[in-house]
Amino acid sequence: MAHAVTVARQAVDLLLNHRVLRRQSAAVSSESALRGARASAALEGHPVPFTDLRAGEVDDPLVLGALRVSAGLGGLVPVWERAPLQALARLHVLAGAGTVPVEDLGRPAAATDMNRLTALARLVADNRATSGILLAAVVHGELATLAPFGNLDGVVARAAGRLTMITRGVDPKSVSVPEVGHLDRADDYRAALIAYSTGERAGVAQWLRHCAIAVQLGAQDGLAICEALLRG
Repeated sequence: MAHAVTVARQAVDLLLNHRVLRRQSAAVSSESALRGARASAALEGHPVPFTDLRAGEVDDPLVLGALRVSAGLGGLVPVWERAPLQALARLHVLAGAGTVPVEDLGRPAAATDMNRLTALARLVADNRATSGILLAAVVHGELATLAPFGNLDGVVARAAGRLTMITRGVDPKSVSVPEVGHLDRADDYRAALIAYSTGERAGVAQWLRHCAIAVQLGAQDGLAICEALLRG
């Protein structure tokens, strides 16, 4: 697993050093957000063609929610480590606006293990020692398995994982697309989440390894975005 994390970090660093980012980092970040939203929705069973997405011809509420989440990540960067629960509530509001009852938006379900959710928030706010890639994987895994809101938790979990990568300095410009990495290995993604949910050491290691590979693949997708912009 340590090797997978090292390879993933090297892949992201290679992306961050791409010359396109000197002048067009905003364009790469915007494309990354679009691809990330599309992949996140697809992992929820709501695929959408890129042509429809780019043309704005999308009326699937879940896809629209995923797009709002991706667009709203930048505004949550200063909030995430200071008030993680507030940021998670905002992510859920963005994901579920118009589909989830107003009274349930941003509110953990009654059955949620609040002790576990609070412990996760404390980990995000206080942990400066753990690798950003590993911390993002834990955040993602915990939220996906805990499912605090009872709906759209996968979308929220993936966004929180990306936020962790941004705030911990792994991908501060948000130009990689880890969601694409998860989608490219969708069967492994689901199996690794199930393994993680057992809490067993081998299962957790399986999940962390999967996430490291997804980060590597997401960085490669970011490089593809850069190269496309370079070609014009």
